[in-house]
Amino acid sequence: MSEEVRVRIAPSPSGNLHVGTARTALFNYLYAKKVGGKFVLRIEDTDAERTSQAYIDNIFDSLKALGLNWDEGPDVGGPYGPYTQSERFDIYPKYVQELLDKGFAYECYCTPEELEAEKEEATKNKKAYVYSKKCENLTEEEKAKLRAEGRKPAIRFSIDKARKAFHDSPVIHFEDLVKGDLHQDTSLIGDFVIMKSNGSPTYNFAVVIDDMLMKISHIIRGEDHISNTFKQILIYEALGAEVPRFGHLGMILAPDRSKLSKRHGATAVSEFVEKGYLTEALINFVALLGWAPSDGVEIKNVDEIAQDFRIHEVSSSNSVFEYDKLNWMNGQYIKKLSTEELKERLKPFLTKYDLSELNDEQYTRMVEVTREPLTILSDITDAVPYFFGKDVVVDDEVQTTVLDTETSQEVLKAFVEQAKDWEWTEENLHEKLEVFRGEFKEKGIKPKVTMWAIRGAVTGRTRGADMTAVLAILGKDKVLNRAKKAIK
Repeated sequence: MSEEVRVRIAPSPSGNLHVGTARTALFNYLYAKKVGGKFVLRIEDTDAERTSQAYIDNIFDSLKALGLNWDEGPDVGGPYGPYTQSERFDIYPKYVQELLDKGFAYECYCTPEELEAEKEEATKNKKAYVYSKKCENLTEEEKAKLRAEGRKPAIRFSIDKARKAFHDSPVIHFEDLVKGDLHQDTSLIGDFVIMKSNGSPTYNFAVVIDDMLMKISHIIRGEDHISNTFKQILIYEALGAEVPRFGHLGMILAPDRSKLSKRHGATAVSEFVEKGYLTEALINFVALLGWAPSDGVEIKNVDEIAQDFRIHEVSSSNSVFEYDKLNWMNGQYIKKLSTEELKERLKPFLTKYDLSELNDEQYTRMVEVTREPLTILSDITDAVPYFFGKDVVVDDEVQTTVLDTETSQEVLKAFVEQAKDWEWTEENLHEKLEVFRGEFKEKGIKPKVTMWAIRGAVTGRTRGADMTAVLAILGKDKVLNRAKKAIK
């Protein structure tokens, strides 16, 4: 094994960076940082129809936002970079030819129709389909005749020849970093295509060549790749290359134990960010999907997690993506932000309002009195509409059950009459409202009923931020104007 640990994340840009891919990237990153290795980013964009620059940019932006900065790859380079698979097509034919020369690969002239017929026959006989090898021993004359028909060959890898060259049994084993011993009967795999007839490499071949040339020492990825691993091990061995260590992570499931999808909520990193999740909280939460800190303390930054990370202690089971826990954790991270930092982070979620209506002192105070219940940053949007605009939208229920009552009308008339002479500072407003509530309490009206009337008229709601702070931020003119409008 190479002395330097080199791991990689190799996403396909056929969509925005999924949280599952982010978890795989994170575990690779943590492993590299734990042992002083290198974290490599490679874009596997060979599927031209599904690839777009927007998805590539999203992958870059999302990884950077999560703090998963790569040591080698796009924009960084390195001894083997930058890495974009589509720009490496001229590399792969050399290794295809090497396998042909060694007898571990052969030309296959079967048409799609012939292959489909084989599959249908296997299905009819209730057998798992394995390629018939009908092209493995074609003579040069037979090949020439097929080429004369206009057929272009694909290249297939000979499972049986490679296995016999390097293993005593049809069953091959490898020790997985996460799951322990894994094995596969290679007679069930069948010879697979490594180069299509159009000259493009297949995934299982290209990924081996890329990882081999980039000297990747450890491959940590989802367990859906386990079936690929046995094929890839044989290709490494056939090329005389060092086989890396593999570790396969359990899948991330939705709370209902089904595959995590958009119907459960956000699934892409950028979607979480757009909804108002802090990337620090998201990466902390994702780290706990299949791994647990040794000290039991769950709130940790990436550097702290890296110091504690142990790949062999990652659970081999599937993990459940609990949105409730993520919300709790995100709320904890919001609480830790300074007011100044929170003010900046909230601005993207306040674009529907004219922030110029508030000076910096007012904006600061608004954030201070509305931050406590925030679970995600976007909660602020619905928490503060009454701080903006001349008038206020009153909820229908508040109008009928609060403002339209005789008690509220009496409270509001008295409030307008007295408040016009109040000194409009938060401290003084607090004292005046105490006295005001006391006066109505003597009339048998509960203090909360008195305040509901004022809050309903000024904010359109019966719940919200501290009332004296709200009044102080809005200013006397706006408050009295709203109160007067609520009086019939």
